[in-house]
Amino acid sequence: MFYISAASGITHQPTFQNVGFSNSIGTVSVGSELISPNYKDYIDAGLLRRMSKILRMSVACAEDCVRQAAIHQPDSIVVGTGLGCLHDTEKFLNTFLTVEGLLPPTSFIQSTHNTIAGQISLSIGNHGYNMTHTQNTLSFEQALTDTMMLLAEEDNHVLVGAADEYIPFLDVIKEELELMAPVALTSGSSFFIASKEKSEQTLAIITDVETVGLVVDVSSAIDSFLSKNDMSPSSLDLVLFSGADIGVCGKVLHFLTAHGVNEDKIVDYLPFSGIYPTASAFALHYVIDKLGQDKNLTNVLICNCLNKKNLGLILVQSCEA
Repeated sequence: MFYISAASGITHQPTFQNVGFSNSIGTVSVGSELISPNYKDYIDAGLLRRMSKILRMSVACAEDCVRQAAIHQPDSIVVGTGLGCLHDTEKFLNTFLTVEGLLPPTSFIQSTHNTIAGQISLSIGNHGYNMTHTQNTLSFEQALTDTMMLLAEEDNHVLVGAADEYIPFLDVIKEELELMAPVALTSGSSFFIASKEKSEQTLAIITDVETVGLVVDVSSAIDSFLSKNDMSPSSLDLVLFSGADIGVCGKVLHFLTAHGVNEDKIVDYLPFSGIYPTASAFALHYVIDKLGQDKNLTNVLICNCLNKKNLGLILVQSCEA
């Protein structure tokens, strides 16, 4: 268990510095634009010029979180990303194929997955533990698990988040592989300050996080997770799930409704976030904002089944729980 004392997100929704955004969001359509702040307010102009979209999103959200939480420095920085810095990866590969002789190193350096966490540490001057988790659609949940372990040891505050970016080449891959995406492919960055102790700034409680790779029975996994936390499905006030696979979604919905959860309490978050590997970080930001707006919400489950082979579960509770 740990506490969230700040949250920030840059997505295709008006999430950045907009308390109450959960009450006014709509579905994301193909061609919708990322809603970005004035990055110069958060990033030095000299650094900004050399940053790709994913780095700008991540550093700005991280800076915003640190300011919100009013802490000098987090003890650790933990980031989850499924695909990493795609724009710089594409740029480096194109340069490799077209330029003869020595290649400029910048695109290669910034193409690695851990560039996001590294750039954040450089921007805020942090010299603590710095880790990147890249486990496909479970990257964010793995980052949260790492955070939970750090706070159980000596850390008091951990900056944790996730980011992934869309580039047009993803549409080419989707068509060639004949993948059916129910909603648009998008970008997103969501970051949080996770704290060991509850304070006046606490926004929500992360009670537990669990990941299941190569999941066999989604219903049993959810039931086991809730039982471990002395809860039943009927005690959930809201369930957010990622409805990318019809078969998995059907099992999740059947299990929840059969155990007393009303259908109006079950929400597919993908139409609001769009599809990217760490969209469950958007779901967490949405839940935290929703808990602040609706005092009737106490127990919320985020069920990440974006990849039908992987299952990520996050149990979130209000500060009054």
